[in-house]
Amino acid sequence: MVQTTVTGAVIEAGGAIFETTGQRAGFITLAGFLLSFLAIRASTRLMRSPRVPWWPGSVKTGGVHVHHLVFGIAMMIASGFLTFALQPEGVGLDLLAAIFGVGVGLTVDEFALWLYLEDVYWAREGRASIDVAIVCALLGGLVVVAGGPFDTTANSNWLVGGTIALHLFWCCVVLSKGKVRLAAIGFFIPPVYFFAVLRLARPNSPWGRRFYEPGSRKLEKATRRAARWDDRRIRWLDRIGGAPSIERPPGG
Repeated sequence: MVQTTVTGAVIEAGGAIFETTGQRAGFITLAGFLLSFLAIRASTRLMRSPRVPWWPGSVKTGGVHVHHLVFGIAMMIASGFLTFALQPEGVGLDLLAAIFGVGVGLTVDEFALWLYLEDVYWAREGRASIDVAIVCALLGGLVVVAGGPFDTTANSNWLVGGTIALHLFWCCVVLSKGKVRLAAIGFFIPPVYFFAVLRLARPNSPWGRRFYEPGSRKLEKATRRAARWDDRRIRWLDRIGGAPSIERPPGG
């Protein structure tokens, strides 16, 4: 009985995702992004492994290393232009959504390259790409499942404006506590804001610097908790993206 109920709920949720053309295209975009990100990250890890020398290496043209974000940007540009120009429906829209999603995955995987303007893929700074990919996946999933964060069908403009202002207020409070991911999730799931507000701030956040006195028990507790969280986060990022093997020179 329980299994039947759970199965029915899953089927109903899946049906809701594919209820409209936009939701279906959004789901396909998200799936393309996740699959391409995981595939290219697995490929780069295999490329650096001595145990699989047969794995295809990087593409090089005329001695210039061609990063895979180049292909991702080209795919996003092409699919974006075609979507706006042709405004396709059905299979055509699904195909362009898939191409765009794959392009996003290839591009986000090298987010650190945009940020530092140098190849830090296997340096500690390269973990920024994993962070951004996780945030993109969370936001993409929330948009597909829950839709936008605001009810734009409301009759009152004041109601919509008040809702946006309330979201922004709590989002800023959570951001001031150094909890970027929870702020992003809370924008779509507001109860997350209250969970984040009740938790201790990160010690180096604006909130921590303002309200946690040096040497206080609250600052010490926040520091210990942040260290434990960072240690777990780094271990998981290493499992997903591979442990850094290059040290970037200070100020480089």
